[in-house]
Amino acid sequence: MDRPAGVTIEERDGGPVAVLHGDWTSTGLGSAGSVLADAAHARPGLGLDIQDVGRCDTAGAYAIANAAHGRIPASQIRARPQISRLLELVERVRQVEPAPPPRQQLLPELLDRVGHGVIDWMNEVVATLAFIGRLIVVLARAVFDPRRIRWAPVVSLAERAGLDALPIVAVTAFFIGAVLAFISANMLRQFGAQVFAVELIGIAMLREFGIVITAVLLAGRSASSFAAELGAMKMNQEIDAMEVMGVDPFEALVAPRFGALLVTLPLLAFVAMVAGLFGGLMVTWPVLHLSPIFFVKRIATNVGAHDFWIGMSKAPALAAVIAVIGCRQGMEVGGDVESLGRRVTAAVVHAIFAIILLDAVFAMIYSELNI
Repeated sequence: MDRPAGVTIEERDGGPVAVLHGDWTSTGLGSAGSVLADAAHARPGLGLDIQDVGRCDTAGAYAIANAAHGRIPASQIRARPQISRLLELVERVRQVEPAPPPRQQLLPELLDRVGHGVIDWMNEVVATLAFIGRLIVVLARAVFDPRRIRWAPVVSLAERAGLDALPIVAVTAFFIGAVLAFISANMLRQFGAQVFAVELIGIAMLREFGIVITAVLLAGRSASSFAAELGAMKMNQEIDAMEVMGVDPFEALVAPRFGALLVTLPLLAFVAMVAGLFGGLMVTWPVLHLSPIFFVKRIATNVGAHDFWIGMSKAPALAAVIAVIGCRQGMEVGGDVESLGRRVTAAVVHAIFAIILLDAVFAMIYSELNI
């Protein structure tokens, strides 16, 4: 156990001397350093005797050097060789001036960040293309040899991504159709054209909202699920174990998820369209006094199957985008939980962005084709 450090002022032939005793360490120093500094400040020419000090570490040496600096000359300090070397080392460190902070260069730092961002984006594009190419090879092998298809996981994943998502898709589409009916009724009533609210609801739900709402819900539900599942397997090195055993992870994990979404998204989109039309019907009936029979006849006559097939034609592309993004982000998870969280978040954000972008591309194509 350290002895408490202390300071005693003695009168000797050469004048007053501060005699240090005890252990001048970080645990035994206490207030002895400030006492020594006050004594050195109050008595110019004070000597310093450190020979009776037991143990001394850098904390004690710093307190002694700080008190003696500029007040007690080195010729009046008596100490053992070990403590003298420690005091010299601490004094040299005290005299070192801190390096000035680096000047911030805004333009080079901005260009550096932009350059790194471009490189990261190009790496992501290359990795995505490589992922898609490997998936295409696996799907081509499955087409030419159907025995390679793993039907059990496809059916299980289709149930999780399809049947389990049916209630939320139907309810959301129902309220989207109802809101659309309210807006169109209020707008068209000003021009006496409220009867055309039926066509507006039908075209909007069949061409755009039904498929887009379904895809966005599956992006938040299935893309995140795919990324989390594959990411957890990657963290536990299960995917590496599959590769060691000769099992292709793309064939066992990615392709079934791709096939499950390819099957379930059109079915869910059909349910969303029907639910959206039903929501519009339930609003136009009491608000615009349009009977359900009238509503259905106008949908069949003026909207028809043309807009329905336009909306359904987007389903395979959107399903492929959701599956590819979710699975790719899951396969890129590192070995920590933080990487898993980042990849799951990226899967949802990228999937929703890709859905909106792809829908805009389809809209431009159909507009150029005048269909």
